[in-house]
This record gives sequence, structure tokens and C-alpha cells, in this order.
Amino acid sequence: MVFDPQDNIFMLAGPVKIHPRVLKAMNTPSIAHRGPEFTEVNRELRELTQYLFQTKNDVAILSGSGTAGMDAAMANLLDKSEKALTINNGKFGERMGQLAKIYGENIELKYPWGSPPDLGEIEEILSKEDIKVLALTHNETSTGLTNPLPEIAKLAHKYGAILVVDGITSVGGIDVPVDKLGIDVCITGSQKCIAAPAGLALLSVSKKALEAMHDKKTYYLNLKKHVEKLRDGQTPYTPAVHLHLALLEALRMLKEEGLENRIKRTASIAEACRAAVDALNLELLPDRKYASNTVTAIKYPEGISDKDIRGRLKSEYGIVIAGSQAPHKGEFFRIGHMGLVQFRELLATIACLEVVLAKAGWKFEKGAGVAAVEEYM
Repeated sequence: MVFDPQDNIFMLAGPVKIHPRVLKAMNTPSIAHRGPEFTEVNRELRELTQYLFQTKNDVAILSGSGTAGMDAAMANLLDKSEKALTINNGKFGERMGQLAKIYGENIELKYPWGSPPDLGEIEEILSKEDIKVLALTHNETSTGLTNPLPEIAKLAHKYGAILVVDGITSVGGIDVPVDKLGIDVCITGSQKCIAAPAGLALLSVSKKALEAMHDKKTYYLNLKKHVEKLRDGQTPYTPAVHLHLALLEALRMLKEEGLENRIKRTASIAEACRAAVDALNLELLPDRKYASNTVTAIKYPEGISDKDIRGRLKSEYGIVIAGSQAPHKGEFFRIGHMGLVQFRELLATIACLEVVLAKAGWKFEKGAGVAAVEEYM
């Protein structure tokens, strides 16, 4: 059966379900991007973005995906004579390292997918090398693992490194208090926990980071220009105007719910999902201590394929979940529960997961996964 996309239950690790209010905000006539109306939009966006990041630092909004934000951070902070230390334990930590290597000298600490970094190894390199930037992905979407950010932040401060954090699937869903942790550059994307359409990167930028930036390394992604213009409700170049309008409505909705409440709801749904995994005799990819609250990565049982699970969930029940990425394609699947996801979506997902697992021959107590979720509702 082919389902209407509007009827699908969207449980990806982003992009996520978009609320009708946000869609309506986009469905407006064009407005002048240098006019007073759009200036007020950007002024409110600046305040709400600071609320999102829990910061008094400057912020920037770039027309581009989260990767544009990562690229901007590395391009502005590094040159070929400067060193970055990056942590690679998944697809997006790997990407941070690739960007650092383009603009500067990169020292990469590499770990198996689903494994946390060794804090001792991080400190050893920081103590021996002249590291300007310590960069990591906080919530590794590819593996459902949340890296130990507070501990890593302390090491960055101890050795004077500028701390750059990819918070693309954590900010707004997991607690990331930028000022409390002393994060110099934090990056997120509009299409994840914020629940707006894809296409905007949001960054918080500390005074320390601004002072350490190179003015002539990049033109469009020059963060100093973006920061300075947004202070006045402007952007240095023509932005994605209607995406700004959508982002504004999504951030208004987040504030209405309350950042703390959204984080708590997301955590509760994540705990219920992990309980269902246990009840169905399945296994998480990462150690439970590091399991993400915005996406759960689950190993495929031996003999059960991606087609058996993801394929059937979508074609038979209209439930869209994520697979695993190269080089681990087909080894595990991922259930996203960020943004606007509620218990009802998780309950339907687990109920249908039970059905497709049973059809594939997996053994478990019928209804155990659903019962596990109900305990948290």
C-alpha cells in the first residue's frame, strides 16, 4: 500500500514532522529582506536563538544546512598553521575532522561506531600539542550515542582550546547550556529538535571565538559579518526569507512549551523507546550510559534484514524510520524521537515494529514492547 506522506508517522533522526503553524508561517507573500518587517523578524529570532542555546553570546543564522554551520566554524577559526583535535566515533564526528583538515592541521581520535571517546587520550593530546580548536559532535546521530560533553568541555578549558560543538541533533532536545559549559561555538540545524524545515544553520559564538577568527578565509560564511549584522536585525547577504519565518514560528512554539519541558518530554520518550527495545529482546548499538535521547540505534538481529523491518514499516504501515549509514549500512536501524514526537507516535511505531519482527521470525513476548512504552505514558 502507498501511504499519503501526510499520513506517514515520521520517526527519522531529522528532518522531522513540521507543525501546521510552521507551514502556515511559510505560506506568505514575499517581504523585503531589507525592510522593517523582516528586521523585526530577525531581532526576535536572535532573542529566541539565544534562549535555545541558553546563552548571552552572539548568534548567527546561516542559509544552509547544519553542515554549513560546521564548515563556517572551521573556516573561520583555522588556518594551515593551526591545529584542531577532533573526535571521530560516527559519521558526523568524521565530517568535523574532514572540515578541520581542509582549513588547518587535524589530529583525529578515532573510535568504533557506538563507542565513547577515551577522555585520557583527549587530555594527553591537549597536554602535548598546541591545539587551537577542540571539535566534536555532541549527539552522534549516525549511532544514537551522546558524547560526554561536560567532561570534554572541562578538558578544553583546562588547556585553553576553543571548544566547537556540533549540537545539530541535541540542542533543543538534550540539555546543552552553552554558557554554563563554556562552549565557544555551538551549531544546530533548523530541521532537527527545533522542528522547522531544513535549510538553516544556527550558531552561538563566544567573544573568545570571535577574537580568534580569521577575517579573510571565507566570504559567504564569514561569521563576524553574520554576527554583526544580526545584532541589528539584518543579514550580510540575501537570506532564505521564508525559512526565517518558519524558524521564528517553530522557536515561538518551543518557547511556549518551554525548553526544559521539551527536553524532559524527549527524554521520557527516549526512555520508553529503550524499554521497548529491552522488552523485544533487541540490543542498543551504544552502551546504555551513552544512549541518545533524540535517536535510538538498534542492532538488527542475525538473519533479519533492513528490508524486513524498515521496508515493511514504511510500505505496510506508513511508518518512516532511519537505517544505518555507510560503512555500516544494514547493520542497525534508528528510531528518531525529537522535535514534536509524542508518545502516540512511539506507541504506534513499537506496535508495528512488533508485527514486522514477528513476520521476520524474531522471538519475543507479544505485546511486550507496547506494554513497556505504556509504563511511561
